[in-house]
Amino acid sequence: MADETNTVTDLADLKSITGEAPAADAAAAAAGIAEVTHASNAPLREQEVDSLGRAYATGRRKDAVARVWLKPGTGKVTVNGRDQEVYFARPTLRLVINQPFQISEREGQYDVIATVKGGGLSGQAGAVKHGISQALAKFEPALRSAVKAAGFLTRDSRVVERKKYGRAKARRSFQFSKR
Repeated sequence: MADETNTVTDLADLKSITGEAPAADAAAAAAGIAEVTHASNAPLREQEVDSLGRAYATGRRKDAVARVWLKPGTGKVTVNGRDQEVYFARPTLRLVINQPFQISEREGQYDVIATVKGGGLSGQAGAVKHGISQALAKFEPALRSAVKAAGFLTRDSRVVERKKYGRAKARRSFQFSKR
């Protein structure tokens, strides 16, 4: 019978069973709540940096694969041993590459060294952007939420459909000839 009277269905019932909580316990409980909220603001991941102080990531887009190393520096971007202005001559491609830095407000703070293989220039620029975003999230885990909210950590899985036999392209038929 004693167990039935001490059942707790609400926090008010708990207070009535235990009596008034001492002020020290209330302060400790408030501090515990403060610790929980502080812990939620802290990054959940650790910084992933190699022995040279660089963050490494692989970016992919269409058929292109980019290996990206990110380190603190002056904002120099090197792709396949060439400067980004030389490798990606179109300004739109350079704009694509610099998007992760603009979103995270880190323009001119990191040097990027990337090697890209496969695909065309547009796919390669997308792959470098994906790799920079991944490496930035590894170097500064606090930036992960901002980069992820912009959609830069998601690999764009759209690729060119393969050509089928008996077709001119993937889906287009050969031209019809009546005679």
